[in-house]
Amino acid sequence: MEDRTDTEPVLLSKHAKNLLRFLNLLPARMASHDNTRSTIVFFAVCGLDVLNSLHLVPPQLRQDIIDWIYGGLVVPRDNEKNCGGFMGCRAMVPKTEDAEILECMRNYQWGHLAMTYTSLAVLVTLGDDLSRLDRKSIVDGVAAVQKPEGSFSACIDGSEDDMRFVYCAATICYMLDYWGDVNKETMFQFITRSLRYDYGFSQELEGEAHGGTTFCALAALHLSGQLHRLDATTVERMKRWLIFRQMDGFQGRPNKPVDTCYSFWIGASLCILNGFELTDYARNREFILSTQDKLIGGFAKWPQATPDPFHTYLGLCGLAFTGEPGLSPVNPSLNMSMAAYAHLQHLHEQWRSADGRGDEDISVSSAFKQQLHLSKGVEATSTTTTSNSPLISAQ
Repeated sequence: MEDRTDTEPVLLSKHAKNLLRFLNLLPARMASHDNTRSTIVFFAVCGLDVLNSLHLVPPQLRQDIIDWIYGGLVVPRDNEKNCGGFMGCRAMVPKTEDAEILECMRNYQWGHLAMTYTSLAVLVTLGDDLSRLDRKSIVDGVAAVQKPEGSFSACIDGSEDDMRFVYCAATICYMLDYWGDVNKETMFQFITRSLRYDYGFSQELEGEAHGGTTFCALAALHLSGQLHRLDATTVERMKRWLIFRQMDGFQGRPNKPVDTCYSFWIGASLCILNGFELTDYARNREFILSTQDKLIGGFAKWPQATPDPFHTYLGLCGLAFTGEPGLSPVNPSLNMSMAAYAHLQHLHEQWRSADGRGDEDISVSSAFKQQLHLSKGVEATSTTTTSNSPLISAQ
């Protein structure tokens, strides 16, 4: 591990306060993201978790967030399409008692795979027991949007289908510990047909290899228990493509500029393939910190750009992979902290015990075990943590 005594510090307290603000007030520039509010809540809550700062969320606000998430849950009736899942906002839930209006709005209330994934992740991270969910209804909704070739649409109607939603489908089924009618074999076939000549994965068939969709493909294979089906030669060539994405930080495609978020997309992919230790930790860290806003906290896409919750969260995760002091270890496939993952495993044990099952969980890669060990070692020696910072008390 490198000596970080004289390097620029990660401003943990400012990042925590920055993310906390997004749980209370959204700036006007984010108005266009109103229909995907669940993702903003995901980046803020999970970011605070990685910062070991969830205690900054007051108990009432934590319960309000949980209740707000459940407010977007769609449970189809017997005579309706399989559209179960979570919506990203409440625009389709009008505040009225007019039965005619409410019935009309039912036609526009659909679960969305990305919103369902982020909603479930927030609930798990906040320690909810998911007892208000009908797991079968949600997974039936996932199966309903699977295409014959194996990919998935985001929702039951009017959406594109590609590798992003393959990943979301896999995370939902894994988190709910139920795959139902989801066809894992055709999903596998779609993923492998999206492998390009240079050994990255494309977003859709015949597309260009991309760092984000390579993560989606590898994580979906891992979560569905099918990563072992890739042969050793293919895996090594994938590692090569991923490692070559590092300039100082990471880029998403050849001949493109580096971007903070790829420290997660590429880093997590390499963790899944046991190859993250082959990267240059110091140069990665140097680039991420060049996008750190020293005044208000947060990380941006590029240096001198405006920070946002998306790049802040993924930048923190990228730093966590290197064992950055003060940060919680991150599960690369599910994109949540190991503390949240441990809670999820506990829920799985309860469900399996009630069902009389004893299924084993997916294994954690040796590279991730190394990262987890590194992070624990850093925590033991670090004297700077978010939780004891005097700057943190004010919201």
